[in-house]
Amino acid sequence: MTDSAALPLPAEWRDFFALTKPRVMSLVIFTGLCGLLAAPGHINPVLGFTAILCIAMGAGGSGALNMWLESDIDAKMKRTAARPIPSGRLRREDARDFGVALSVASVLIMGLAVHWLAAALLAFSIVYYAVFYTLWLKPRTPQNIVIGGGAGAFPPLIGWVAVTGEITTMPLILFAIIFMWTPPHFWALALFVKTDYANAGIPMLPVVRGESHTRKQILAYSVLLVPIAVAPWFVGGAGALYGVTALVLSLAFLSLAVPVASRASAPGDAMLPEKRLFKFSILYLFALFAVLVVDRVLAYSGVLA
Repeated sequence: MTDSAALPLPAEWRDFFALTKPRVMSLVIFTGLCGLLAAPGHINPVLGFTAILCIAMGAGGSGALNMWLESDIDAKMKRTAARPIPSGRLRREDARDFGVALSVASVLIMGLAVHWLAAALLAFSIVYYAVFYTLWLKPRTPQNIVIGGGAGAFPPLIGWVAVTGEITTMPLILFAIIFMWTPPHFWALALFVKTDYANAGIPMLPVVRGESHTRKQILAYSVLLVPIAVAPWFVGGAGALYGVTALVLSLAFLSLAVPVASRASAPGDAMLPEKRLFKFSILYLFALFAVLVVDRVLAYSGVLA
């Protein structure tokens, strides 16, 4: 690994932006926004924008802290070796300071401008991901993705609380949806990059327990996801539009998980079932939360009353 401290560092704004994990942050922002828009009640548009900005800043800050803490691991993996720190474009201390600044600012602004309960949840989500998941779960247990999935499940809960100021059944269900979606989503990815994880010494499930066990776990969590995804309809938090769409999407998710669970690896297959599941899982979450917002907006406007 190149000693980045001994080199001139041509760091640009793009390198700092890369620290925030923009692809992950886009999903965080979207689900947080959906939680905010689907929540009952009203929030001043400026405060609503501030809340989503704080969620984005918190996600970016925790991503930067994650890259700071995992820079040595990133250097050992092909898909992460080009990140700003292992590539030598950015010093670890700069990433740390950037992550801390974003994280602290996001919590303070959320608390002062929007709601302190939302700020507390945001702070907990940052610590959960940057410390609990990164330092303890990921390098120590193959259940890292299961337990660590809570970190990515907070945004809709935070968005909801920013509007209502309280934690109720519906935002907890939204949390549970992402929590249950995370294992099959990331284990599908882990199946086709498991060599990277093995080289870095990360005990991901396919590395520690093998492909067969991982495939069965993907199917099990996909089955459990179906009723949880439809639960907002069951509890009266969403209407038939959401309920039917959620059921169709979840059954499609399950239909893609079945061939993942029933196959052995086949090198040379350019579109493995796990790749199809991984790609669909991203579309699934976007579509599920989007239709929730549409359903709630139509209900509020009286169209679905």
